[in-house]
Amino acid sequence: MHNYKTPTVEEIIGLSEITDKADIALVKKAYNFAKQAHEGQKRYSGAPYFQHVAITAMYLAELGMQAPTVCAGMLHDTVEDTDVTLEDIEKEFGKEIAYLVDGVTKLGGVRYQGVDRHVESLRKLFAATAKDVRVLIIKLMDRLHNARTLQHVPEHKRKRIAKETLEIYAPIAFRLGMSVLQKDLEDAAFPYAMPKEYAKVAEILKERKTETQKWLDKAQKDIRTELANNGIRNFRTQTRVKGVYSLYKKLLRKDWDETKIHDILALRIIVPTVEDCYKVFGLVHKIWTPVPGRIKDYISSPKTNGYQSIHTTVKTDIGGFLEVQIRTEQMHQEAQYGLAAHINYKSQSNKKSGKSMFDWILQFFPNKKTRTDEHKTHAARKYVTTSTPNQNAPHWIQLLAEATDVENSAYMDDLKEDFFSKRMFVFTPKGDVIDLPINATPVDFAYAIHSDIGDHVASAKINGKLSAISTPLVNGDMVEIETSNNAHPKQKWLEFVKTNLAKRRIRSYIDAKQNERKRSAHKQHA
Repeated sequence: MHNYKTPTVEEIIGLSEITDKADIALVKKAYNFAKQAHEGQKRYSGAPYFQHVAITAMYLAELGMQAPTVCAGMLHDTVEDTDVTLEDIEKEFGKEIAYLVDGVTKLGGVRYQGVDRHVESLRKLFAATAKDVRVLIIKLMDRLHNARTLQHVPEHKRKRIAKETLEIYAPIAFRLGMSVLQKDLEDAAFPYAMPKEYAKVAEILKERKTETQKWLDKAQKDIRTELANNGIRNFRTQTRVKGVYSLYKKLLRKDWDETKIHDILALRIIVPTVEDCYKVFGLVHKIWTPVPGRIKDYISSPKTNGYQSIHTTVKTDIGGFLEVQIRTEQMHQEAQYGLAAHINYKSQSNKKSGKSMFDWILQFFPNKKTRTDEHKTHAARKYVTTSTPNQNAPHWIQLLAEATDVENSAYMDDLKEDFFSKRMFVFTPKGDVIDLPINATPVDFAYAIHSDIGDHVASAKINGKLSAISTPLVNGDMVEIETSNNAHPKQKWLEFVKTNLAKRRIRSYIDAKQNERKRSAHKQHA
């Protein structure tokens, strides 16, 4: 359980990479502005509402995000929850911060429906419409704090938020390469989304807790001794107990037979070079017995998403199974932070919204040097990525497009088909998300909702303004359709609709009408 106090602005700045005096002043101004705007508002826990936005900003600061993002994190709820307007934000803090706040506010208006169709649309929306990925990062850190305080939320809302976190936000974190954040989101939400299942998995882990720690401690000691005795001294080890939700998903695949799961415990050995990896691999098998069929060399044969490591499951001398992962430091960064570890930061001055389909990816994180600062121990520090050698955008995108694994291949297939085929995402007045091809029209939108609505389109409003039903839509548009029993598909609609569904329905209606006229004419002649 996380116990929170409201961080001071000095603490937030102290945990960040922000050193410029003007940026520090900007963060302080945003802190005081948000504090005043949320004055008197309370969280369900009884804590001041301002505590939430301050902690969101703190997470962003620890991520290494720059001043505008930290400020936007501080201000992200002001437009939605206070009397402050977007114009006020722009006047006080400039267009960039106002743009970020507006983006987060719009994402906050997206409704979760609990239906697969909507879940997938939301996932794609988050992945493809965040032209500036900082909006998405703010939203994820906002959700992290909300997930960690679910115990205070009324029960009727708690389960919905928890399921939303598991089904939308955690997968988004995974897609963005933030696997550690994914785990934290999952484990915070799992107890409230599926309490019975959580209790069952937690009991399995509890039963293993004592022996788990004993195995891990002894395993680390044994391998460290063996490596040192063989002249390998430049290495470090990490232990990992599988996340509760991750274990749950694996138990489902194994029919709840925990004896079939051999990676509940993992020992990572991180060394400087590939040559060292193979040396360590040999020494691991020298002191422990490998499990047949459980050796995977992802260094010589990387996974399609670029993941590299040697995995071997061994039986330790005290009887427990242990997965050992051996990798270099660079491989470790890429394994922890996914494809985000490939990214080099593009300066804010060169970034133009909509300039390239790669923009939101290329600006993922500020370029950071590898950090060994042990003083910054807050949980969010785990999410910081590190810089790696330059990778050009097409290579990174190719890796993303080709990435597959057992649990996420369907999503990656969708992403490859939709995102790279230039899809866009528009809203219904209730906040539902409809994904359509580029330049689709209100008629395409209407048919995507329901064929009967498409067949009776009379007029359309785009962002509250009456517009021609042939108007090309753009990302983020809110579309309202007016229907009439007297309105019907017309031949000219085929000149501007983009979706096969719309074309098929229009042709079907026209063909039916033509056949009806022919039959009528035939009867008259008869």
